Amino acid sequence: MRQRQIKRFVTVVLSLCILLVFAFLLAINAGFTDMSFADVVRVLFGGGSEREVLVLFDFRLVRVVLAILVGAGLGVSGGIFQTISKNELASPDFLGVNAGAGLAVLLFTLTFNGKQHILVLPVVALIGASITATLVYILANQRDRPLSPLRMTLIGIAVKSGIDAMDILFTTRLSAEKFNVVNTWLIGSVYGNSWSHVIVLAPWVIGIIAFLVYRSRELNTLRLSDGTAIGLGTDLKKSRFLYLMLAVVLAAVCVAIGGAIGFVGLVSANLARRIVGPNHQYSIVVSALAGANLILISDWIARIIVAPKELILGLVVSIIGAPYFLYILLKEKK
Repeated sequence: MRQRQIKRFVTVVLSLCILLVFAFLLAINAGFTDMSFADVVRVLFGGGSEREVLVLFDFRLVRVVLAILVGAGLGVSGGIFQTISKNELASPDFLGVNAGAGLAVLLFTLTFNGKQHILVLPVVALIGASITATLVYILANQRDRPLSPLRMTLIGIAVKSGIDAMDILFTTRLSAEKFNVVNTWLIGSVYGNSWSHVIVLAPWVIGIIAFLVYRSRELNTLRLSDGTAIGLGTDLKKSRFLYLMLAVVLAAVCVAIGGAIGFVGLVSANLARRIVGPNHQYSIVVSALAGANLILISDWIARIIVAPKELILGLVVSIIGAPYFLYILLKEKK
């Protein structure tokens, strides 16, 4: 049985890696500047003009790498939220965590007139995400009753709606130019960033995902009943708090760089669990790869579907993710 599971896991990972490489090649070959595939290959191996090097390395490649990192981070964060709440509908966007992080960054940006150090943004996003997560938990927690996953999800959606209203209130006071920039970021986009953003984001995403894979056995116990988990020696309060904070941090730093992109955690984590099962040793890796593919492919679609103009990345992800969310919701009611 275990050998069959490992074989399935290896097959799925290889398939997702091949898809990611294919999406990577499509993404770096797409853009306003006309570059053939041969030109791209030549530049990647040290050739090409100065302009081609600038376009490929400082614009397209940065965008592709950030799409992969943001997708992987949000995908894994969604899986941890679903494990802790034991709810397939849980994800950082539906629990309001993404919105809270986005609002905090928006307020900080407006307060300092858009002038902020890149290292500060993840911290600001984390503060906003933590406050939102705490608020949702307090409102969802009822005395003498177990925490209801459905109640937590509904309260998370309500809190998110309130934060979205606050976003609109603040953005309507902006000039047309600033409104377009801020609105694009709130919906979600990996455009316009630099290698500095990659350097800031990569250690968080790679480090937290590696730690979660390392602690996958403990995560597996959190999917069991409370009595069984305690019987296996798990300190439930300590473990839930630790992994909840890691999921919040992961979502917050991704939102700080890529904006409040929705549905990634929900879709990626659900697909991973359905394909390779609930074992976190496998599902975390698959969630990361699924999220990376979802963001990268969506960003490529956003660039080509109305070329030479672009759609906003978050809109494309929502178009893909919303039907899947409805599918899960209808299935839960059966």
